[in-house]
Amino acid sequence: MKRTPEVVILVGTTKGLFVFRSPANRQRWTISGPFCRGHAVYAAAADTRGGQNRIWAATESAHFGTVLQWSDDWGESWVVPEAANIRFPQESGLALKQVWQISPGLPDEPNVLHCGVEPAALFESRDAGATWAPVRGLLEHPDRSKWMPGGGGLCLHTIVRDPSDHRRLLVAISTAGVYRTDDGGRSWTPRNKGVRAVFLPDHYPVFGQCVHKVVNHPTRPSRLFLQNHWGLYRSDDWGDSWTDIANGVPSDFGFAMSIHPHDPDTVFIVPIESDAFRCVPEAKLRVYRTRNAGRSWEPLTRGLPQRAAFETVLRDGMSTDTLQPAGVYFGTRSGKLYGSRTSGDTWSLLAGGLPPIVCVKSATIGA
Repeated sequence: MKRTPEVVILVGTTKGLFVFRSPANRQRWTISGPFCRGHAVYAAAADTRGGQNRIWAATESAHFGTVLQWSDDWGESWVVPEAANIRFPQESGLALKQVWQISPGLPDEPNVLHCGVEPAALFESRDAGATWAPVRGLLEHPDRSKWMPGGGGLCLHTIVRDPSDHRRLLVAISTAGVYRTDDGGRSWTPRNKGVRAVFLPDHYPVFGQCVHKVVNHPTRPSRLFLQNHWGLYRSDDWGDSWTDIANGVPSDFGFAMSIHPHDPDTVFIVPIESDAFRCVPEAKLRVYRTRNAGRSWEPLTRGLPQRAAFETVLRDGMSTDTLQPAGVYFGTRSGKLYGSRTSGDTWSLLAGGLPPIVCVKSATIGA
């Protein structure tokens, strides 16, 4: 019997994880949580491969450090490791500060997961999260000693996959830029040609850019979109070169970026006024959408406040579901969760008064 589709939104906040669920019409939402109560959840993921409904959450505590925990019943019960399950090798001299990204592998590799951490490194599990190990090719990269932390630390925050080639991964590091492997992680090469680093004497270095987010689409994985610390870019060759696409946006500074689930030319962003004033331009909360791969952008405002909206959306604060028309969701640092079930044409406030939102991830169950 075919299951009725359902949408799940994981909302990570500075005080725990909230789970929003709705039928496919996305008209009414049930809210549960906060789970991981009192802990900041900067990274979360829903893993639906193989019919499972597993939630992953990285919980950060000033007393106990950062651990990855999981739930198979939408948060009602959790498996919490007794000790940190993400650990650097002792000889590295590094200590885990935070997990910034949890990324399930491709559908045909059900036991593979990756996570990006601070200080910048990529960890891999090949046994469904039971054990984790650093990807040595990146951990021991000769550029590492020259990487410098950005305002949020030296963090690997984005993991982009190639569904046609399991050996290829692309990661984004603040502030080291984009690196790509084509051999399963044994070697990594910076891929930042054309991306600016306005804060460095050389504005176009080989590495050292402060990349905020990178997205691609599974049907056209070689086309990438990048939100930079000042700069919007597109690559059509897996990051070998980048082209500026900041055409008609009020600011090319920002963090959040998400791609349409069915159209590789449609991307959503939330511009921020500047690095000195990290609120939306003119205090108007506007999502910008391109439907032509960045040749032009249109503001989406219907249902969003256009006065005195001093909001900020962080790099992992936006997500899309896979229904038709697509749902788009984003959360703000002031604790508001907005959603659109019309691919961004209209918006509604799904919840207000939450703790500061630092992570929004969505999943479609049973589609």
